[in-house]
Amino acid sequence: MKTLVLYGSPRRAGDTAFLLNMLLESLDGEYMTVDCYHENISPCIDCRACRRSDNCAINDGMQKVYEYAEKCDDLVIATPLYFSQPTGRLLDVCSRAQVYFSQRRFRGIAPNLSIRKGGVILTGGSGDTTGAQKAFDTLKDVFLMFGVKNIAPPVCCLGTDKTSAAENISVISEIQLLAEFLNA
Repeated sequence: MKTLVLYGSPRRAGDTAFLLNMLLESLDGEYMTVDCYHENISPCIDCRACRRSDNCAINDGMQKVYEYAEKCDDLVIATPLYFSQPTGRLLDVCSRAQVYFSQRRFRGIAPNLSIRKGGVILTGGSGDTTGAQKAFDTLKDVFLMFGVKNIAPPVCCLGTDKTSAAENISVISEIQLLAEFLNA
């Protein structure tokens, strides 16, 4: 099994990283993590080249993501919430899934993807569940671009301003349930 992980936090050792690492320790197979803040991946510039070609006109780190996405089984997105949404850098990277949308919409072909399951890890300093739902709704659109329809309920670790992810026993058990879902 292969898993593509889109990691949307600027912090490499924060609550989002903690929960993601817990998940990765329990996943079967291999994975590739795309660190959206530290990879050389530009956002979509709406040049529309993908309406005529399978490839994106921007030649950067996203090329290896496209390659891996064609071979993987699962997609995991882990991000803190900023203004009740995934981080901007994560959304920049996700905007490059436009190539898959264009293949379906403008060229009438199915992208060469076989991703079957998806999972989401959301963290936030406040305890606002409304913000988490907004972010999850946004990420469901990202999964749709990658052709993923079987998405687990999101793991939401909120209130991290007061209680760290490492201290949140219920969220840790949700991570294990997400790993079981992805491994099945």
